[in-house]
Amino acid sequence: MVASNISDFLPKLSRFDLQGRQREMQKQLEYVDRIFENIIQGRIEANSRKNEGEAEEDRRKDFVQVLLELKEEKDAAISLDITKIKALLMDIVLAATDTTSTMVEWVMTEILNNPGVMRKVQDELTGVIGMNVVEESHLPKLTYLDAVIKETMRVHTPAPLLVQRCPDESCTVGGYTIPKGTIVYINVWAIHHDPKNWTDPLEFKPERFLIDKWDYHGNNFKFLPFGSGRRICPGIPLGEKMLMYILASLLHSFDWSLPEDEEFELSDEFGSVTKKRKPLIAIPSQRLSDATLYF
Repeated sequence: MVASNISDFLPKLSRFDLQGRQREMQKQLEYVDRIFENIIQGRIEANSRKNEGEAEEDRRKDFVQVLLELKEEKDAAISLDITKIKALLMDIVLAATDTTSTMVEWVMTEILNNPGVMRKVQDELTGVIGMNVVEESHLPKLTYLDAVIKETMRVHTPAPLLVQRCPDESCTVGGYTIPKGTIVYINVWAIHHDPKNWTDPLEFKPERFLIDKWDYHGNNFKFLPFGSGRRICPGIPLGEKMLMYILASLLHSFDWSLPEDEEFELSDEFGSVTKKRKPLIAIPSQRLSDATLYF
């Protein structure tokens, strides 16, 4: 769970840990560290017991295995130890899963709130995929779904204030002097809702992203869901593919509806990640045949 911490906004109060966030994070860190330790040690022990007659190419390799092999290589381009491997795994778990799951919920919410958008998305899925299972090769062809995701990220910006910056030396930005050591927050939510940048900024209009070329790499300062520059989110390729694949699979395999008497709302709650205040509840009904779903 992502929660706000007053110490992030008022650093002088951080030593008091007024909300107990630091104590709680330490407990969670120790818990996650034990999980990673068990996974890594289990893989190391499995490697030591491996069948010597097994061909190298026949052994399954995942991300952990690759990192452990790099750790043992003396001439590797990067220097790794167990602590660094745990840090990389933590980045993947926290950065990818939390933001992706949150955005899946927001996209589904907006689609359910706009039946016309759902029809266009499913028509595109049928035209590109037919009545088969979604595969990764289909994703670049789903231009309207891509526009829906981008518009959702504009309206419900995943990280509204991005990760804070702190200049090493005093500098001037936009005519303002930023003293050395100042903590700077970029209000991307305000940029994404600025009427100078967007026509009808509060309206959900995926079609605006079908015009011109838009991407997640911070090249257009009107649209910065993952930041920009050297500090841009390194997980963009992974997050983009995961989000597209999950949503394409859900929307192509099932039709979705809200429960009867369910009050629909779009409010969010304050935090480092924009989460829905009331979790979405949706009912799926089968769209593809049993043979296709279980192929």
